[in-house]
This record gives sequence, C-alpha cells and structure tokens, in this order.
Amino acid sequence: MRTVKYRKATLPSVQPWVEQLEPQLVEFRRDLHRNPELSFAEYRTTEVIMARLREAGLDPVPMVGTGAWVEVGSGPLAIGLRADIDALPVLEETGLDYASTIDGVAHACGHDIHTTVMLGVALTLKKLDDEGLLHGRVRVIFQPAEEKMPGGALSVISQGILDEVPRILALHCDPRIDVGTIGTRIGAITSASDTIRIEVDGRGGHTSRPHLTEDVVFAMSQIATQVPAVLGRRIDVRSAVSVVWGQIHAGSAPNAIPATGYLAGTMRCLDGEAWHAAGQMLDDTVRQVAAPYGVDIKLQHTRGVPPVVNSATETGLIESAARFEIGPENIELTPQSMGGEDFAWMTEKVPGAMLRLGTREPGGETYDLHRGDYIPDEGSITVGVAVMAGACLRAIAELD
Repeated sequence: MRTVKYRKATLPSVQPWVEQLEPQLVEFRRDLHRNPELSFAEYRTTEVIMARLREAGLDPVPMVGTGAWVEVGSGPLAIGLRADIDALPVLEETGLDYASTIDGVAHACGHDIHTTVMLGVALTLKKLDDEGLLHGRVRVIFQPAEEKMPGGALSVISQGILDEVPRILALHCDPRIDVGTIGTRIGAITSASDTIRIEVDGRGGHTSRPHLTEDVVFAMSQIATQVPAVLGRRIDVRSAVSVVWGQIHAGSAPNAIPATGYLAGTMRCLDGEAWHAAGQMLDDTVRQVAAPYGVDIKLQHTRGVPPVVNSATETGLIESAARFEIGPENIELTPQSMGGEDFAWMTEKVPGAMLRLGTREPGGETYDLHRGDYIPDEGSITVGVAVMAGACLRAIAELD
C-alpha cells in the first residue's frame, strides 16, 4: 500500500478502499438518477442516503425538511464536506436505460454524482476508521436545494450544522474536463448571481407623436444598454460585474407606443465586496438613466448568492491529495465561472474550497450543464472519492 509523509502522519492511499466501493457507488448513483427530486422535495433522496449510511454502521442526522448530515470518526472535528442533492426541472434526453422516471425532472447538473462521491467518502472513511486508521472526525453534509436561490446552504447554516466545522470542501462536475482530471483555482471560482426585473410605465400613444408620450420602449432601450455600461465604469473592472438581459417585453403593434414594459436579467460579480456595493448602485443607475424620459420605474432586485472564494490553504489541501491519489499531471487550473453556487454562503462563514471534477469521456462530447442530454462519465465518481477522502486525511493530520 502506498503511503505519504504529511506533517506528523504517514497517510495511506485511499485507492484500495475506493476500488472496493466502486460497483455499489455506480449502482447507487444510477438509482438517484432514475429518481430525481426538485429543490426542498428531496424526500426519497434523503431516505436512500440515510439508509445507505446506516447500513455502513453510521448514524446520519436528518435536516429539517430534506437533507441530512453524518459524522465519521471520533476526536476533534477536522473538516466538513458538502454535497448538493437536488435535481432540475429539465426533461431528460439521454436515452440511458437508467434515465429519469420523473417526467420533466432530471439530474442535468450532476448532483447525483456529487451526492454519490460524498457518500463514497463517508463509506471510505468509515472503513478506515474501522481499521484504526482515522484519527479525527469528518462531517459530511448532504444539502438540499442548491438550485433554488438563495440556496439550501442557508438552511444548513441556520440549523447550526456548520457551527463547529473549521473548514469545508465541495466539488462540482465539469463536462469540459476529461474524467481522471480535476480543476482547481485560488480565489473566486464562481460568481455572485442576482436576478433583476425592471418595470417601466408611462403614457402610451401613437408612434407618430412620441413627444406626447413617455416613450417606454425608447427608455427601456437606454436602460438595456446604458446600465451595464455605467456599472462597468463605476465598479472596478477586476470585479467583473456583468449585467445581461434575458427578457425585454413591451408593446403589441408596430405603430403604438405601449404604456408599460419590462426588462429582466441577471447581475453577476466575481468580487464579494463589489457585489454588496452594486445593489444600491444598480438602483441609482437605473433611475438616473430613465429620468430624462419621464417614465416610472419599479426595480425588483433579488439577491441570489455571493461568489465562491476558494482559500489558498483549502485549495492546497485538495491539490496535495490529488497529487498523491491521481497524479500531479491530472490537476489543471480551472477558469472562473460566471455561474452562481450557494456553497458561497458556506465559504463566507468558514474557509473552504470547491474543485471541478472532470466528467468528460476522453475524446467524447463536451456538454454544458443544465442540458437534458448531459451524460457524465461514471469513472469520475472514484476520482472524486479518492481526492476528497485524501483531503480529509490531510486535514486530520494537520490537527496533530
């Protein structure tokens, strides 16, 4: 068995234990995939997770509503792990023999992989503990509702499940990275993500006489183009503030100026401080841009999540484990994502890091997340288990 010297402990490779678990983990993942459940409705998912943990001799604790957590080992609590367990309102189009049996619901973001990996970590650590090789305690959290902003991570925090956790790790499937490889990054790895809706009201009228109206359509066009531009000049460009519209609706006839319309979109940002500041700035900017046109503005700015900011120490913990378990050649620098992730609430509370888990079959199709035809390579499961379990052993060793 391979071992590595890390601080005061000689650590084993977890690969032999992980390899033993692989068939049952694949079977478990396929069961989850057949039976996806939406945010805060993950009742069956929670039950099958807890049942499998109990079978291994562990004592999982249900969260209020859905979700659960479990501790492995004894002694000081060294680290927490987080898996998100919910699915998406997406029609599955994979054609797999274990495809979703729930119409219009699918694990199109890979949360079934995330859940299975963290279950595998818990089972691996339990085997190590049974053999007297685990000298600390790890908390594994199976969190509901990542896909429902502002996210089920807030429920974890409000229930006190993170209170004693000194550091926290998570992972996310990445269909752009080959299976067997992980992506890491120090600093912001995902973006803050808010939803914006702006209703614009005025007097309608004929397009031949716009001076007798408050031209809602023209005002909306100015808001759509100038607000992103102004924010881009008033906020440090290194914060990468991005306002992008997904909906613009007004009017029903080409020769009639409507009396009302609306714009809706998202605001994203890679800097936490800028994200907090941008809220008031957005409101001021929208009103200043609209003011010359005499329209009334109703701005609905719904806060989503802050950015996930990976700490250097916790990222180093992941990379140390990955170098040993899968080899340094299988670690790459992952690009920043402008997508939102509610794991950010946890990394605002305690130091943490998220890795990108490669799920692309080498030479295979590059998918995007939230696609109904997304097929992750199941070989990624054991890669994720090995790296995360190895990181846990290193966190425990640092307690010595």
